[in-house]
Amino acid sequence: QVQLVESGGGLVQAGGSLRLSCAASGRIFSINAMGWYRQGPGKQRELVAAITRGGSTNYGDSVKGRFTISRDNAKNTVYLQMNRLKPEDTAVYYCAAGARDTVVTTRPLYDYWGQGTQVTVSS
Repeated sequence: QVQLVESGGGLVQAGGSLRLSCAASGRIFSINAMGWYRQGPGKQRELVAAITRGGSTNYGDSVKGRFTISRDNAKNTVYLQMNRLKPEDTAVYYCAAGARDTVVTTRPLYDYWGQGTQVTVSS
């Protein structure tokens, strides 16, 4: 099993920045793909960003140019730097991990999920 623990969420004003972290533990050798998803009030869970072990990335259209995903394989941690935040970015942000060694953008292909961290952007 793999455990994922997110941190870094909080309340920020529009235009501000936050950095989320997700630390993985357990059978970490089985992890290749990692990603961030979010679920806003009354909305479906959507892809924010995804990254492979080698650093290839993919972003949801609504965050391109504002968010950056990165990972530190030595620390088994993935990050999400969020800049120029907007009220519509308000959501619970979830970390995900999977065994596939590709950029994974489909929810069912992730094997493990964190509990989520709340991000609230005020206008």
